Amino acid sequence: MARLMLLGIGTARSPRFAPAGLLVEYGHTRVGLDGGPGSEPPENVHAWLVTDEQGPLRADLHRIAHESGMLEPAVAPYCHGTLHVDPLPVAHPRAGVHGYKITRGHRAAVWAPEFVKLPDWAEGADLVFAGADGCDVEETAEAARRLGVRRLVFVRLGDEACAAMDAGEIPPFGEWGEEGGQYRM
Repeated sequence: MARLMLLGIGTARSPRFAPAGLLVEYGHTRVGLDGGPGSEPPENVHAWLVTDEQGPLRADLHRIAHESGMLEPAVAPYCHGTLHVDPLPVAHPRAGVHGYKITRGHRAAVWAPEFVKLPDWAEGADLVFAGADGCDVEETAEAARRLGVRRLVFVRLGDEACAAMDAGEIPPFGEWGEEGGQYRM
């Protein structure tokens, strides 16, 4: 069983939440996805994967990696036994932005904190972490339903999503992510 933990749920410059990041643990294997100051993966990760090597936190991520002796963050696949973490392209105004499909046997999770449209390769996923900044939450929720996503968690919460969350609103499908939230697949 793989455990996934949200390290942060904010945007790169959020005053409220640490930058969106995920830690995947499978046995003794640990893989960090994105993150940033306050949500960086632990120093003993086997890989630090990012969705955008040219993103706004790139200098911070490289500094953190250098100071802690961690591997440099990169867009890359990672495989250990039955755990596969594969970068896949997402529709985005900037070229080179990816999401990750995380599979363990027949189970699948998706890490897609930035996109214009929820990627079709999320179809049938057990768990999807989807960005809520710069996209329409209702549209993303409807796309997730159409794609047969079992559980949808919104991350990378921008001002609009935070205001909705503070007002007690819930997405039409899915839930708001919580820093430190843990999920299994």
